[in-house]
Amino acid sequence: MALNDAPLGKTSDYPDSYDPGLLFPVAREENRRRLGLEDGRWPWFGEDLWQAWEISWLRPNGVPEVAWAEIVFPAASPSIIESKSLKLYLNSLNQAVYSSREQVAEVITRDLSSACGGAVQVNLLSVDESGEAIGRPVGFELIDDEPVSEVAYEYSPDSLRTGGEVVTEQLCSHLLKSNCPVTGQPDWATLMVSYTGPKLDRAGLLRYVVSFRQKQDFHEHCVETVFTDLMRRCNPESLTVVARYTRRGGLDINPWRSTETGKDAGPRLIRQ
Repeated sequence: MALNDAPLGKTSDYPDSYDPGLLFPVAREENRRRLGLEDGRWPWFGEDLWQAWEISWLRPNGVPEVAWAEIVFPAASPSIIESKSLKLYLNSLNQAVYSSREQVAEVITRDLSSACGGAVQVNLLSVDESGEAIGRPVGFELIDDEPVSEVAYEYSPDSLRTGGEVVTEQLCSHLLKSNCPVTGQPDWATLMVSYTGPKLDRAGLLRYVVSFRQKQDFHEHCVETVFTDLMRRCNPESLTVVARYTRRGGLDINPWRSTETGKDAGPRLIRQ
């Protein structure tokens, strides 16, 4: 499907009946070709964790129920789901009757897996339960106050530099901002980089993060761009890149890419 056919940036009637046809897949392959990667050969493991905060349906007695969801898309799936289409789809459940939370999770899992072409995991959670939210990720060093000069607001991978010393460290920045490629709306995130390899120049990494400020791309594509740039320019032995984006339209998207299996997006941040 062409992106100009997506519901993003268009006036939409909110559905009053269940409709999985609202889901709009966007192929991952085009962005990966832009990064110079061979078809089907990606240098990472990863997932996209979506947190959906506005989910509701009707119980058999007609009383509504509400929940929030953790939705995990595998990075190996052929497509991502355009975010407004997911919001419209979730709202199409509002007047549908389901016997249990488990049934709702099964329906969402089936529909999203079919739309993106991969095995999606869905966990529906009660809004009555407390959940942890943190500020700076534990164990990460903030680079946002590094002394920098000649800051650029256009994408600048040349800012990435390393020294000779091999280190293992975890760095983060709250300053990642990119823009929706369709609407131009700003997307805000905390970026986390964990690596073993030649020591990153922190001022250069900060300039690089800031250089995304006018970049128009989806969240998942931005993380894959950061991962690919760091691998090519800094040659780490191991690398994990996570971005936890703030909520928009009742959804936040949190992609991670890593040279290692068994990683995840980490806990929810206070900005979310």
